Amino acid sequence: MPALVDTTIRLLGQEPLAGRMPTAELLRLAELLDGAGFAYLEVSGGGVFDTAVRRGVESPWERIRALNERTKTPLAMALRGRFLVGSRPVGGEFVSRFVASAAESGIEVFRLHDPLNDVENLREAGLAITSAGKEFDAGLVYGSGYTNETNALVEQARKLPQLGASRVLLHDPSSSLQPQRAQELVATLADASGLPVGLYCQGAGGNAMAAGLEAARAGADLVATAVYPVALTVHRISGEALATALLGLGLDTGVDVDTLWRASELVDEHIGDEPVTPLAPRISVRAAEHRVPPGLVAALDAHLRALSAGDRLDQVLDELTRIREEVGWPPIASPIGQILGSQALLHVLSASRYQTVVDELRSLIEGRYGSPPGPIDAAVKRAVALSGGAPQEETPVDLEALREEAEGLASSEEELLLLALFGEEAEPLLKSIRGRASRDESLSAGGVDQARAERIREIVRIVQESGVGEVTIEEAGMRVSVRRTPEPLEPGLAGVDEAGSGEAASAADLTGPQADGLVRVEAPMVGVFYRAPQPGAPPFVEEGDTVAPGQTLCLLEAMKLMNEIKADAPGIVRVIHVGNAEAVEFGQLLFELEPIGPPPLDAL
Repeated sequence: MPALVDTTIRLLGQEPLAGRMPTAELLRLAELLDGAGFAYLEVSGGGVFDTAVRRGVESPWERIRALNERTKTPLAMALRGRFLVGSRPVGGEFVSRFVASAAESGIEVFRLHDPLNDVENLREAGLAITSAGKEFDAGLVYGSGYTNETNALVEQARKLPQLGASRVLLHDPSSSLQPQRAQELVATLADASGLPVGLYCQGAGGNAMAAGLEAARAGADLVATAVYPVALTVHRISGEALATALLGLGLDTGVDVDTLWRASELVDEHIGDEPVTPLAPRISVRAAEHRVPPGLVAALDAHLRALSAGDRLDQVLDELTRIREEVGWPPIASPIGQILGSQALLHVLSASRYQTVVDELRSLIEGRYGSPPGPIDAAVKRAVALSGGAPQEETPVDLEALREEAEGLASSEEELLLLALFGEEAEPLLKSIRGRASRDESLSAGGVDQARAERIREIVRIVQESGVGEVTIEEAGMRVSVRRTPEPLEPGLAGVDEAGSGEAASAADLTGPQADGLVRVEAPMVGVFYRAPQPGAPPFVEEGDTVAPGQTLCLLEAMKLMNEIKADAPGIVRVIHVGNAEAVEFGQLLFELEPIGPPPLDAL
């Protein structure tokens, strides 16, 4: 009989539902789901970590531990192979330390997939998971569109038993899996691997539900679901509907549907009053038509609207499909989708192809991320080679050196991992955690007993998460007021979050002379301006520095990609107009350079 997995808590911890349920209510929800009869509860993943860091309120590690204390059902985490929960691949030692921290926090099951379906990239993480005595469920991403996709998936599935995988999970992030294909692939992958096969999928219009039913009838031992209001909002399979339907087919999942409806009522109190779902129907339609994850379509749409080009979304999606074919039909799973989307934006907005190339796309074409399912177009390889620039060399993260550079900002292994994965973006969260520790010490020094101290901490957390201005509670002769202090606008809020362009952008088409002879270097996209390659590192340039053609001036972070802005000609940096970590708009002035002319004739 198929078992069900619940992903509600993970989905409520990432966009577009993040922050709608306070942590206290989320813990109540976990206690309900704990008694429903699920095989495990998937509570964290890349989207949860990214959202937690950007919000800067609560550590994703703290949430895992809090959930683990209140549940007996095994907890699960979704990882992106060597990318883990970030957007850049990391080395084996880093992977091992991350997995160890997750296991210590309470994770029992790791759902691990490689965005390119190159399962060799799962070897290090798989070894770390099995060495920790935890369950390794290996994902294969469906929806590349490659003609020989089934054969490619079967070839990869055969390798999974030797990597220590306990299960094959067919993962469809782009609503591409049709019911008959789900039935076919479950049986085919089970025969090829000798392992049980499960299904993780999404799809509007009932497509995901139909695929789940057919997969279960074909022998799938596990299907991922979410409670009804969450499934309705982000196009997942409803646990209530699937359990009821399977029971009618004589396949009892053992899940208590009445408990799920109580969980749905709790969730509905927080997300049920929105006039429309967070995902606009216009976005959903295009995602289904082009077989692209809805979140990626929404990010592309937001970026185009910021540039007053919202009517060009269909052009970008068509160009994205063309790029996928040219670079070997990789599945559109994060972060590969963001990389291809950024390149498509560049092509459409610049009306030229491969004149500027995203550094991550260059790395993908050169095989630094693994092998895509299909062949890479030789003409594109040559165009990328001739476009100039080179991707940054992958260097292992020295965690101990980073700890020293951070000057005590990260006081634990898990906080150090956050800083290494997310850089300066993680600093506000870590500072919030340090401030919370100081408040805890103040409470203890003030003679407040442990129970009241915990109540005060909970009130502070409610104020942080809810956005209310002030909360006052009076109980047993004790009156506590928690007031939110005004904060400056966060850099990410001034621009368009997760809507970016490409990397290694040349300054050639971003600069222009002024009347005073200085050359202006302007922002080619909406993003966040960074003067240095990483926290603690020296800036790329200072005022008064002489720069050479092709020298990096700064980084612009957009759509989770770091975009290098380079000098097109030699010059002297006269003015830097933007501060570190500040948000910038398209066309905003970043630098003014004084051109350096050719040497005098008598010097030749």
